Amino acid sequence: MKKIKRILAILGAIILAGLYISTIVCALSSNENYMDMLMASVYATVIIPVLIWAYSFVYKMVKKNHEQKED
Repeated sequence: MKKIKRILAILGAIILAGLYISTIVCALSSNENYMDMLMASVYATVIIPVLIWAYSFVYKMVKKNHEQKED
C-alpha cells in the first residue's frame, strides 16, 4: 500500500506541475481563446488537489469504519 501511495503522490505532483506550466503558457499565449484556457487551467489547478484531498479523506474514513466493524 505504501508503494501505491508513493506512486500516486508522484503522479499528482507531475499533474500539478503540468497544470502550472499550462497556466503560464496560456497566460502568455496570444490565442484568441487564451482567457478561457487560462481560467480552465487555474480552475483545474485549484480543484484537482481539493478532489485528491477529499478522496484520501473519504478513503481514510471508510477504511477506519470498516476496521471498527471487523473488531
